[in-house]
Amino acid sequence: MRRVVVVGATGHIGSYLVPRLVRGGYEVIAVSRGIRGPYLQSPQWDSVTTVTVDRAAADAEGSFGAQVAALRPDVVIDLICFTATSAQQLVDALRPSRPLLVHCGTIWVHGPALRVPVAEDEPRTAYGEYGTGKAEIEALLHRETRAGGVPAIVLHPGHITGPGWPVITPAGNLDPAVWTRLATGQPLALPDHGLGILNHVHADDVAQAFERALSRPAAAGGSFHVVAAQAMTLRGLATGAARWFGREPVLEFVDWAEFGRRAGPEHAETTREHTFRGIAASIARAREVLGYAPRFSSLEALHEALAWLVADGQVDVGGQQFRLAT
Repeated sequence: MRRVVVVGATGHIGSYLVPRLVRGGYEVIAVSRGIRGPYLQSPQWDSVTTVTVDRAAADAEGSFGAQVAALRPDVVIDLICFTATSAQQLVDALRPSRPLLVHCGTIWVHGPALRVPVAEDEPRTAYGEYGTGKAEIEALLHRETRAGGVPAIVLHPGHITGPGWPVITPAGNLDPAVWTRLATGQPLALPDHGLGILNHVHADDVAQAFERALSRPAAAGGSFHVVAAQAMTLRGLATGAARWFGREPVLEFVDWAEFGRRAGPEHAETTREHTFRGIAASIARAREVLGYAPRFSSLEALHEALAWLVADGQVDVGGQQFRLAT
């Protein structure tokens, strides 16, 4: 039985991935800060060994990599690495035993798209701390693999969506009022004619890709996009969401200054961050090499997330009933 250490095991991806691995016959060691349980409860967690580690603190004292290596993994799935320094410490500690390392990257290793759909071998043009950090990690891991060290696979998810947490709305931000407006027929302002692109993906589809990567030796040294089969524009998402409530959306296309006034500076900046890259990521390589087959479209993933947000009282849809209609 292969032993898999999942770092960040109770987060968005790990909540779905850990039960998948247990059902697949793996021995799973779940590493997390121990602050909360997984988003998705499952009986498979009863057979998981849990290890509590504060990664930030352990990284600071230089012990995190050694702690993971001491668990004697055959595979390490790292879902919460954000700097090249942190990745290097883990790789150095794993190099003597050379387990497979599967790293969670992001489609934000790409900057503004020049060609769409964006392929994995497109030159990296990341910007911002998050995207540039992930691009540096990706380059480090691929160098390590080519040098004959720790074999690594990098998966690049899009906007991870699912029940249990706020998700990126059809306005490209986290404003719950967006859902209220679409549900109740109120006008919704969108910038750039609503043509900004979002690449959602259900957390369970991301987990599927990680699970498949463990049995695909040809994936070592490669990067793979993990998103829904099709990206969608803001206006497309808004139209789909409004139709869940039997409505057509009332969309008002405004310039960025007006959008900032209506949405507020924080939400407007989030929309800018999520749409200026214009990434519609190809999953052709993930389909071919990993056998990746997303079950959820962007709208289906958002529908499940919204149902949970409404039930949890985080979103007000004015008492409207909604159905799934894509």
